[in-house]
Amino acid sequence: MRFKEFTIEGRNAVIEAFRSGKTIDKLFILDGCQDGPILTIKREARRCDTQIRYVDKDRLDQLSETGKHQGVIAYMAAYEYSEMEEIFELAEKKGEQPFVVLLDNIEDPHNLGAIIRTANQAGAHGVIIPKNRAVGLTATVAKASAGALNYVPVVKVTNLAKTIEDLKEKGLWFVCADMDGTVMYDLNLKGPIGLVIGSEGDGVGRLVKEKCDMVASIPMKGDIDSLNASVAAGILSYEIVRQRMGK
Repeated sequence: MRFKEFTIEGRNAVIEAFRSGKTIDKLFILDGCQDGPILTIKREARRCDTQIRYVDKDRLDQLSETGKHQGVIAYMAAYEYSEMEEIFELAEKKGEQPFVVLLDNIEDPHNLGAIIRTANQAGAHGVIIPKNRAVGLTATVAKASAGALNYVPVVKVTNLAKTIEDLKEKGLWFVCADMDGTVMYDLNLKGPIGLVIGSEGDGVGRLVKEKCDMVASIPMKGDIDSLNASVAAGILSYEIVRQRMGK
């Protein structure tokens, strides 16, 4: 389902959206277009660290809902992103050690929404997503989260591996999901922790995986060798909950 209120089309509309402080998740620009308004839009996008994709006219026509895109379409975030400090403030307010879910290569909005919903139910204090190769807080994500976006801080970062390094300095340990890892029941997942989940196809990226302290596998007895990302996130989140409860 498309949500028109979160799609901005046309040069002046996109420029005003940037200048009014709206959060633009992704920008599609006609490849090769270099006139004044487009240069202004690209400058604003760089200032706001917005992801730009250059596409041909046919692709823009497919994305357009108005038929008057003028060579540029912007996708606006349905919800505002949080700052990293908000995650730690929430943990402190609850009197709990930080529990954060980090997502690598999650491009399906339904998966992201489901993971945010699970993160809320499992008591995670926040979700961290990368700027590139990832879906943002679209209206579809908001719907799939079933309201959890109102309670779970979601932080967007430029570099997930660097973010893990920074959070280690705050005392967090990191575990990533991978079928070649140690069975999750044999790992100590207590204390301040970050759970890293990758996509069903690509998994967690090599650089991100190398930054993790532990690699956890989910025991599987079936005939296929992978789980949906949101399901994997749910299983590992609740193993963290179980261990935190001392069960």
